[in-house]
Amino acid sequence: MRALPLLLAFGFAFAACQLDGGETEPTTDPDPAPAPDTTSASGRISTTGGLGLPSADDLEGGRYTGRGRDLVEVDTAGQAAAARTNPETLAAIDTTEAWSSPIRVPLGGDVAGPSVVKLQTLLDRAGFSPGQIDGRWGDNTELALSWFQKAEGLRVTGIADRATVRSLSQRAGQPGQLITTVTLSEDAVAGPFTEIPDDVYAKAELDRLGYESLSEKLGERFHAAPELLARLNGGRDLDALSAGDTLRVPNVGSAPRPSSAVSRLVISSEAGYLHALADDGTVLFHAPVTVGASYDPSPEGAFEVRAIARNPEWHYQPAILESVPDDAEEATLPPGPNNAVGVVWMALSKEHYGIHGTSAPETIGYASSAGCVRLTNWDAERLAAMIEPGVPVRFRDVAGRPGQRAPTDTTTMAARSR
Repeated sequence: MRALPLLLAFGFAFAACQLDGGETEPTTDPDPAPAPDTTSASGRISTTGGLGLPSADDLEGGRYTGRGRDLVEVDTAGQAAAARTNPETLAAIDTTEAWSSPIRVPLGGDVAGPSVVKLQTLLDRAGFSPGQIDGRWGDNTELALSWFQKAEGLRVTGIADRATVRSLSQRAGQPGQLITTVTLSEDAVAGPFTEIPDDVYAKAELDRLGYESLSEKLGERFHAAPELLARLNGGRDLDALSAGDTLRVPNVGSAPRPSSAVSRLVISSEAGYLHALADDGTVLFHAPVTVGASYDPSPEGAFEVRAIARNPEWHYQPAILESVPDDAEEATLPPGPNNAVGVVWMALSKEHYGIHGTSAPETIGYASSAGCVRLTNWDAERLAAMIEPGVPVRFRDVAGRPGQRAPTDTTTMAARSR
């Protein structure tokens, strides 16, 4: 996916985005009539750095740090023991034999390979998202597994044992295969695929900020890193595929239907996850998020989702951009998966903030922003389908303390729904 602007204030971090006032912004009246408009919203994104993704070393450094262990118990000694006896490697992913055996248990710790891919696929299907499926254990997978164990009343260890895998399989619809072979349709391989320029006015000339390659599109479709898809298929060039070709992919299936209505959302700013909860506190959906490293949430949960905008476009306003001359022309950046806010924008009643997708799914959970709440595009779509405007949203950090006030933004853009 295309890179979001970098914000370097926290070592490495991605751009924040905030709602920008305007005629399409939902009312802030606590009891509005009529209900908030769900067809449009506005927003802004801030940045103090240049364009580009964090380096591979930066992402690797944030992959497995024990994030969120203050909230869920993890058997780190058991994980280390499981990892020492696990012979699997990423290189084994493209061997046919790897898919004829069940998930190797106990599974946990700093491991990679076919069993991790299968476990991540089960978690995705069960509605406890590991983010991008990549075949490598990390904080996102550990948190998803630990919260699933807690939700199911299992012993919370952060280790996949037989009981956990059995329960996960039931929650995931008991799929016959976790890695499946699909035949690509015309729609699956259809473009157009267009290289997206860095220049904002050149972007504005495009009809859509769509996918740059077929590999990128397939990665989004199957919730997987394109590199993993290539490994699953013997190193095949995904961009050379055509309709009628077959491809081995994670069997992510359809988004699970929640067993109850979503009563509220809880977002952990330090542990980096979002929960959709039922009235009784049951976790109906878990997803990793990138949240501002310096936020000002209310611990009482006074916010709510005020509007949901799909396929949002961005209004580029030089007058409110620090690094752009005020007399430069405004521009409207088109929607698409490579839009800075992805494919869904969920506006919050806290002025200037929202929950949204991303153009860089591999960074979710592993890089921090200084503003809005980012999910993978597929998790943002899942969440938007589960909620309605008016659902309460509460932010918390690991210790349950109010977050710090976010810094003043210096570079902004505004977004609205098409």
